[in-house]
Amino acid sequence: QVQLVESGGGLVQAGGSLRLSCAASGRTLSSYAMGWFRQAPGKEREFVAGISWGGGGTYYSDSVKGRFTISRDNAKNTVYLQMNSLKPEDTAVYYCAADPLYEITIATHIHHLEVWGQGTLVTVSS
Repeated sequence: QVQLVESGGGLVQAGGSLRLSCAASGRTLSSYAMGWFRQAPGKEREFVAGISWGGGGTYYSDSVKGRFTISRDNAKNTVYLQMNSLKPEDTAVYYCAADPLYEITIATHIHHLEVWGQGTLVTVSS
């Protein structure tokens, strides 16, 4: 089973940028489709972005499309989420997730995913 550790969260002003990283250990990352989710206080966890095993396919929620970019470096066993033009409503704990069999998209049920990181907090001030 792969283990995931997120990093890169922090406090940023609206309009700023952050890059989140999700480092994998235990198994090679190329065996997994990957995704980023977020959970704001009092809200359900929601899909943010997904990327296929080789990186050829990427998927985004409407709320982040054009502002966020998901990428992966399988040689470094790491997935990234570049977040630009951040808004206060982007404030949340961000989680990465892995699936060995299926692409992770907005249609993915979070309860289907068994592999999660511990999360990293992103706070966007207005």
